[in-house]
Amino acid sequence: MKFLIALVLTSALGTAAQARDVTVFAAASLKEPLDQFLLTLPGVTVSYGGSGTLARQVMAGAPADLVFLAHPDWMQALDDAGMLMPDTRTDLLGNQIVLVAPAGTADVALTPDGIAQALGDDGRLAIGLTTSVPAGIYGREALRALNLWDSVKDHLAEVDNVRAALALTDRGETPLGLVYRTDARVAPSVSVVATFPTNSHAPILYQAAIVTGANPAAQAVLDALKSNKGQATFASAGFIPLVAP
Repeated sequence: MKFLIALVLTSALGTAAQARDVTVFAAASLKEPLDQFLLTLPGVTVSYGGSGTLARQVMAGAPADLVFLAHPDWMQALDDAGMLMPDTRTDLLGNQIVLVAPAGTADVALTPDGIAQALGDDGRLAIGLTTSVPAGIYGREALRALNLWDSVKDHLAEVDNVRAALALTDRGETPLGLVYRTDARVAPSVSVVATFPTNSHAPILYQAAIVTGANPAAQAVLDALKSNKGQATFASAGFIPLVAP
């Protein structure tokens, strides 16, 4: 049965690829496991970026077949605009947000004094744009819930996706970065120094959906992401699978 499913999937994607690849727009934080998983699927290309940026591109007519975003608000915006195929929106993954610092840094208390000490006199907290990048949205919510927002809001280095925030800290340009736990795993030069309580922000939710008018083979890609193998690939990268086996 597994062989038959794989054969059907390969046939569907291979036939579509002869005409046009399936184009996936995916949140930047998904890059490593999604690249790994898509090695097993022919005829699929991926464009990575901030979820807000990708959603706006799709609404402006960018040729995406499937979107895989890190915040349900952006998926809802696409849904409200009539950009998604009915009944294809799927909850796939969860995650956690953490503070990272250059490797070897001591743990940081999630208190105004703890953050201030870690930032120093002129340091900044690298974070995705707090009004549009999912990690930044979750981060702002958590900082407010923990009464930290007023002490950090003037000391932010806001960037257009979570991987850019990770890069700033990885290069030592900022003493702290707010990223997903899965991001910290791909940057050996940083360490997790604090983990935000899950009740300090809305549940982190990655959803995927097929775009209206998409290449028909996009359904096979979505089904593959929902499969046990797809969920296991993301689980091995630290994501929280949400599709029941």
